This record gives sequence, C-alpha cells and structure tokens, in this order.
Amino acid sequence: MELSKVTETRRSVREYINKPVETEKLREMIAAAQLAPSWKNSQVSRYYVVTGEKLADVKNALSPYNQKNVADAPALIVTAIVLNRSGYEKDGTPTNELGNGWGFYDCGLQSMNLLLKATELGLSTLVMGIRDNEKIKEVLDIPETEAVVSVIGVGYSNAEPAMPKRKAIEDIAKFF
Repeated sequence: MELSKVTETRRSVREYINKPVETEKLREMIAAAQLAPSWKNSQVSRYYVVTGEKLADVKNALSPYNQKNVADAPALIVTAIVLNRSGYEKDGTPTNELGNGWGFYDCGLQSMNLLLKATELGLSTLVMGIRDNEKIKEVLDIPETEAVVSVIGVGYSNAEPAMPKRKAIEDIAKFF
C-alpha cells in the first residue's frame, strides 16, 4: 500500500472483531516505529505489548470511556519513554528548555510509524491517553525510570469510521 493511501485510510477505531492479532504483525509495527528519528539516536521509546493474561488488567486501568472503546480489542500496546535521556547531555543536564519533552516527541514520531504500519497490515488502532498510569506501571512492571506515554488499542476493525473534518491548510500553516 502506498504511503498516501495509508495516511488517507488510517482511522481511530473504537469497535473491534474479537480475533487475535498475529504476533508477527505486532512485531512489524514495532519495527516500523524504530525506524523513526529520535534525539541523537537515543531511541528512548519502549513498547509493552499486551495480548495475554494481563490484557484485562490493563484495560481496567483505562477510563470507563476507553474501556468501552477497546472492549473487544485483542491487543494493547503501552508506549513509554526512558526519562532524562532524550533532550539531555550525557552528564544529565537538559540540552534545552524541553527536557523530557524531546522523549515524548520522539515517541510520538515513532507511534505514528507504528499506526501507519498497522493500517498497511490491515489492522486498526486507537491511541488513548486517559488512564491510571500507576496501575499500568504496576501491572506491567514498568520501572520508575520510564514514563507511560499512551495506550494503543490494536485489532481488526468492526467499523468503518468516516474521515473526520480537517482544517484547511490556510487555517493551520503560515508560509513565509
């Protein structure tokens, strides 16, 4: 599938068919994420792929709205970053005013690659941000040196959502 087709067809999906996602497809998604740039090639993003016994526990750490949205999703990917590395010098001092913001930015770049690869593979996704971070960190044994960024529902869609309205280029960009 061409990139333009992938970007035009990717949607946030809130209804899934109760069908497992192949581990190889999940691995391909993470491999695509790794190809995105990161601050000084620091590669601080981490991925916690949940398909088994901990799936219900992670879903229970989501807001009730998001629990409903991914009730039938067979996989969740929790993204996290290693803190105090991206945007920092080797001695631990921040390189600029963004500090850990660079790690979150890097994870966002990598997550977009992951989402686009999922679309190419025939999978659907939903990125969620409302959750109980501490509960997720406890369930997945995520160290204190990492921060949870998002939870991504992954599965085969049971819906065909329309493209939401997008703002005009003139409303979001200035050309000089």
